[in-house]
Amino acid sequence: MGWFWTDTASAVPPAHAGAGAASPPPGCPMHKGTVDALAPSAPKPSSPAPSSCPVPHGNPSSNSALSSCPVPHNNTGAPPEQPQEQSLLSKLNPLNYMFQSLSQDRAPNQTHALPTSRDESSIPRGSGDGNWEYPSPQQMYNALLRKGYTDTDVTAVESMVAVHNFLNEGAWSEIVEWERRFGKGLGRGWEISKRGEEKSAMELRRIEAQEGGCEQPTLVRFQGRPKDMTPKAALLQMLGRVYPSKFGTEPPFDRHDWFVSRNVNGQKKEVRYVIDFYSAPPEPTGEPVFYLDVRPAVTPTAAAERLMRWGGDVWWRASGGDVRESNKKNSLN
Repeated sequence: MGWFWTDTASAVPPAHAGAGAASPPPGCPMHKGTVDALAPSAPKPSSPAPSSCPVPHGNPSSNSALSSCPVPHNNTGAPPEQPQEQSLLSKLNPLNYMFQSLSQDRAPNQTHALPTSRDESSIPRGSGDGNWEYPSPQQMYNALLRKGYTDTDVTAVESMVAVHNFLNEGAWSEIVEWERRFGKGLGRGWEISKRGEEKSAMELRRIEAQEGGCEQPTLVRFQGRPKDMTPKAALLQMLGRVYPSKFGTEPPFDRHDWFVSRNVNGQKKEVRYVIDFYSAPPEPTGEPVFYLDVRPAVTPTAAAERLMRWGGDVWWRASGGDVRESNKKNSLN
């Protein structure tokens, strides 16, 4: 999941969305941590490595987040610092933690030709420079080989890319819906949410018509974190062990954090969204089903947004909001 690249020179998803598409093969990169999986396996040295600074000072752009070097360089008794190769992180694109570019060339011993064309997503870049692009099947296959998935079925890569692109488009559509509702403040978000989910879409269209349209959010960067279970997913797993008939489900097969740019009174604000990817029992026809749980990461503002959206829907239905509204209309007629 999340196989976007920012270089355009080389040729390259609803809160619960079911996808009737091809199932990702076992070699799909969504099942492995991004940075960990990309780390090449180096041979063990025959003798202890000389003491040196682990921070690549020659690449300041990759170390901007570090305030200082943790190694005491004033130790005159230490051996002189040896030149070292560029670190793995410095080779990765900081926007998505992927390699800056991947070859479109056919891999050695590749028995099946793969397309090299890249599809453009509907997701605008945070830089304002067009939309993010998806990898081509050939790039995806080369990436899998580079990460060690040498047993990947080359004939399944095109289906894998199609499923990957579909899920990412579904995730983005959920984020856009959330931003349309709460991107301009909590008061406006409550006006849209207070009559429940069924009426929220109509209320949103009414308000946007009065405002003259809506503003499209942009995706600044993203990160795959399949090894880090979200608190919500962990809670659901615990409830599933206690009450399996209601909450029993497999853990999510992937997690993403997407950082979205929101315009708040003319100022850009970065909002982190958390996405849990779940697989579900297939359709009777055999088609696989996926569910996406998309929501903003918990902050004071995001907690209020989530309470308004889900709490408003529960209150409207539990308090008989539709009946009250119908009785009010009848009394006016």
